[in-house]
Amino acid sequence: MAFLLRNISLSADGREIVRTSRIRDDLLKVGRDPDCDIRLNDLAVALHHATLEQISSSVIGVSAEAGLTVEIDGSTTQFGQIDTVTGGTIKVGPFLLRVLASEMGSDDVAIDVARADTEEQEDKFDTRRFALATVMPGKRAIAWTLGIVVVGLFLVWPIWSFYGQRDRGDVLAQGFHADQMWSAGALSRSHAALEQNCVACHAAPFQPVQDASCVACHTSVHDHADAARLQQSRPDLNLWGRFQLAAGNMFGHIPGRCVDCHTEHEGPQEMVPTPQQFCADCHTDIQARLADAPFGSAANFETDHPEFQPTVLIRWDDQTPRMQRVALGAENAREASNLKFPHALHLDPNGGVAQMGRRLGAQYGFGQSMECSDCHVPTPDGVRFQPVDMEGDCGMCHSLAFEQIGGTVRTLRHGEPNQVVADILSFYRTAPRERVGLDTQGRARPGDANQVRAAVQAARARAAGGGRAEQAVRQVFSPGGACFECHQVDAPAAGSLAYNVRPVAFPTRYMLHGWFDHRPHQFTQRPGEPRQEGSAACLSCHQAQNSSEATDLMLPDLASCRTCHGGETTRLPVASSCAMCHDYHFDDGVPAMLLRQQVRGRRWQTTEIRVEPERAPRPRAR
Repeated sequence: MAFLLRNISLSADGREIVRTSRIRDDLLKVGRDPDCDIRLNDLAVALHHATLEQISSSVIGVSAEAGLTVEIDGSTTQFGQIDTVTGGTIKVGPFLLRVLASEMGSDDVAIDVARADTEEQEDKFDTRRFALATVMPGKRAIAWTLGIVVVGLFLVWPIWSFYGQRDRGDVLAQGFHADQMWSAGALSRSHAALEQNCVACHAAPFQPVQDASCVACHTSVHDHADAARLQQSRPDLNLWGRFQLAAGNMFGHIPGRCVDCHTEHEGPQEMVPTPQQFCADCHTDIQARLADAPFGSAANFETDHPEFQPTVLIRWDDQTPRMQRVALGAENAREASNLKFPHALHLDPNGGVAQMGRRLGAQYGFGQSMECSDCHVPTPDGVRFQPVDMEGDCGMCHSLAFEQIGGTVRTLRHGEPNQVVADILSFYRTAPRERVGLDTQGRARPGDANQVRAAVQAARARAAGGGRAEQAVRQVFSPGGACFECHQVDAPAAGSLAYNVRPVAFPTRYMLHGWFDHRPHQFTQRPGEPRQEGSAACLSCHQAQNSSEATDLMLPDLASCRTCHGGETTRLPVASSCAMCHDYHFDDGVPAMLLRQQVRGRRWQTTEIRVEPERAPRPRAR
């Protein structure tokens, strides 16, 4: 007798693998031990779990080891028998030993060995009979159905909604409409009111926003320059660029549209600042394309930017000032204001001006030396400075008083030379008064000492007779005189007293094509240097302490600004793109980038406020 064993296992793809062995013996050991005849590798099987023994020619006895059980034909037991004529099953742990019915005339007992849980599990989890696929349409039908639904929802419905909205006006625009599903994102805060009104900007379906939609609301916005010159200033494109341009034109993506810079659907925030590259695309080597451009090429403030060219009063045509843009450092970068004023003399901490300031400090708040803020008063917004005027600023030290009647001090009329001549002539024709002053050789200052000295000089003048009146007039307009000391004076013809004091003028704004705000610079700290404030901050940019002539143009040059300001990406303290100082839609106002930063809380108020000199408040620094 022999046992014919068929070990059945399954491959990864479910294919059945059968390994057959024949054992000539009457007894078989079943267990996990390697010495067992039927080895079952599972921890649920003991090392020696059971024994199969031939009891007769048609009966096999099955006995489990002490404390263990097996299942024989579905019954759990420790001992049992199987008739080899009919066959039976023995379950040991997860394994099923199927004793096949013996063939006629054969003494061999065939036993199939397999994991019982495999078959049971397959049978248990054979969910295909209950799968939804058995009752659902086919995949192809579902795909077509879903495709039609997608096209209907996201193409047909939005198109229908767009035309319906346009035909019905604002009725549908206020509620949900299907073309909103095409939105690339939420609008910026400035356009948030148009969130539900797509047709306000998208005038035609399948076409990007055109400039006509923008200017319909922004009526005051003007182009950067002439359209033809803008087109000419664009850089030459390579083959791929020309292909992209042609393809874009086919779909309405015309270069130079408003949305090229003012990108929308970026979320509920302020519009994204214009990148530096937007300007550099045209302004890099622009002289090669626009030879008559009145400015140099610029691509990066730190590495490629021309020297500043402020608008300066360079000469006078009779009484008319002539302004011209000049490059800082050029030979003609001089200011013909017709004023004489030495900044260095007034800022010298050890000079006579400083000593006089200390004497008048109790009255006007001067310190140990003169400060820039003693004369220069910022505008309320801090952007610029109010014009310096004689009465409010110079008059604190430079008095034009010449007579005192009771408690009233008479002064010469500033800016009216004919009236000055008349007042002096009248002064000498009238009777002597209690106290007079007419010192034209120096600075006439308020105070008892000056008044006493002036009274003595006036008494001498009266004693000299009427001829002294004309002499006094000539002294006022001559070197050392009150007028000549600060102004350019034209002498009259011989025998005449018709002196002409040339008018004084300054540009109201030097950087007409750029924007500079003084307020952020009231404190300065250049790299590697200590923090400066007050006059030190002013003088770190304006070299007034070295200026002895009023014609000196004391604007900081490009190199000075570059100590702190770099390009859009820089290691310097202040990253400065083109939009920080320049505005594409240039006017007198604040560049849009600064306004947007102001809204974001990164800057303070920079709105320009025009100040009339005669009405301007005159707060003093101290």
